[in-house]
Amino acid sequence: MPAADVLAHARDFFARRSGIYAAFLEKQGPNWMSLRGQGGEEIVIAATEEAGGTAVSASSYMFDAQVAQFLSTLPPAVETAGSVA
Repeated sequence: MPAADVLAHARDFFARRSGIYAAFLEKQGPNWMSLRGQGGEEIVIAATEEAGGTAVSASSYMFDAQVAQFLSTLPPAVETAGSVA
């Protein structure tokens, strides 16, 4: 999945969460975004295209379960000969 698609998916995923678990785009760069949730909670997501796929990292203080759910919705990297996904 291209990095731009990962970020678009994150924006939509967190906007659809219910009530206190929703978060909305606050700032965005070419390969990262920060979202704000209930009480000012911040989620930061970065996506960088690399050989064989896109590396995605995410960080949050209180939204750990929601971040884990988001990451689980991403397609796995495709293994190529000589690489480890």
